[in-house]
Amino acid sequence: HHMEFLRRLNYLVLFCFVFVLLCFVLFQFFCLFCLFVFAQYTIYHHMGVRTDVASVTPWLAPIVWEGTFDSTLIDSIYKQQNITVATTLFALGKYTRFLKDFLESAEEHYFVGFRVHYYLFTDLPEAIPNVKLGQERYLTVKKVPSLNRWQDISMGRMEILKKLIENELANEADYIFCLDVDTKFYGRWSVETLGHLVGVIHPWFFNVPRFIFTYEHRRESQAYIPAGEGDYYFTGAAFGGSLKDVQNLTKTCREQMNIDAANSIEAIWHEESHLNKYFLYNKPSKLLSPEYLWRDISMSAGQVKIIRFSHVAKNNAEVRPNL
Repeated sequence: HHMEFLRRLNYLVLFCFVFVLLCFVLFQFFCLFCLFVFAQYTIYHHMGVRTDVASVTPWLAPIVWEGTFDSTLIDSIYKQQNITVATTLFALGKYTRFLKDFLESAEEHYFVGFRVHYYLFTDLPEAIPNVKLGQERYLTVKKVPSLNRWQDISMGRMEILKKLIENELANEADYIFCLDVDTKFYGRWSVETLGHLVGVIHPWFFNVPRFIFTYEHRRESQAYIPAGEGDYYFTGAAFGGSLKDVQNLTKTCREQMNIDAANSIEAIWHEESHLNKYFLYNKPSKLLSPEYLWRDISMSAGQVKIIRFSHVAKNNAEVRPNL
């Protein structure tokens, strides 16, 4: 009887230990869940404070404007996740002249304090400026062939991005942004922009009616969007998200472009037209306001309180291989 009692006591002690351990683990998960919910609420609890702009889409995706997030809080959350952000740039021909300003301003404003890996595609690797990068900031230069038409350069990006994600980034990055190089940062662009699928509202079309949007309206094109359809007009100069979501975007857009090419048609705004078609049927989980891609730093608009990232003034006829 004494041995039986000890045996049962051991079972009881073991059961209590497992039970306490399980409760502890569940409590940890519960705390993390509560922290996540609280963080999401706090980050976007200001939605609606900006009465001059919409800060949420009809499908309840946040639209990021100045005043709609708490930068200190959201930074502290993502710091714990040890993320890496891949960032792709294309600088062919004379576009290498924009690299110095892009990289220097990015080091000052773009995901500061987070691990960033720039992937630069160029036909002139010898023309790449020597820019000092911060800690855990990396630049990989990849040589690509020269192309005679800027439209081909623009549309060829989707194939290159797809292959980069498939072949190299799986274990190297958590998120990716694809940005035009003829640009410069003027303010914070950081973890408030992260999401599964992220589009940037085109600065020319953020406060105009839909019929003004320059969608592709020819039925022959795979980028065709019928009149009366469409939510926002997105720029092709900046988009991003998780690797899986951006890979699917680039794969789909490239397939649609190949079909158009086989039918001897080119969408009105090339990859941007296909991007807008994709976003129509695959809603972005987060939208960035035109603060995150302005057209000219000298222009102003009442709703845009801060310009974070902008195209730089340039002579297209001079820098592009063809008009």
